[in-house]
Amino acid sequence: MTYQLSVYLEDELHVALADFAGRRGKSLSLVAVAAIASYLSPDTAERQEAVLARRLDRLSRQLDRLERDQGLSVEMLALFVRQWLIVTPSTAEAAQAAARAKGAERYAAFVEALGRRMASGKLFSREVSFDAKASAPAPSASSMSAGQPGG
Repeated sequence: MTYQLSVYLEDELHVALADFAGRRGKSLSLVAVAAIASYLSPDTAERQEAVLARRLDRLSRQLDRLERDQGLSVEMLALFVRQWLIVTPSTAEAAQAAARAKGAERYAAFVEALGRRMASGKLFSREVSFDAKASAPAPSASSMSAGQPGG
């Protein structure tokens, strides 16, 4: 048995319904019935949950990558600073002005090189093998304090 239902639609919704039905070669009534059935079907909630789960999974993977990259950045900076402090001698008072000028020049070159690298898309985090733990032992504190490069 079928029932007749009168529904009031706003102009925009009626136009959209008519366009969709026209493209499919179906009647307005048939499209409306299919839309109502789809809306009321119990699997709609399951599909929405699946879509949400996929989005959450993707966000979780992105967050994991961000956490990994941040950890890499922190470790890289710490290793660099420790190595730099070990191997860099202090500068005499008379040579500090020249050292500051040279440092500013080197910093400008570093920032320029960093900008070029970021623009090229070649990111350091993509070059690092995170399986390095299995293939090479981590540098010990004694090798770092002896002024030897840490790898």
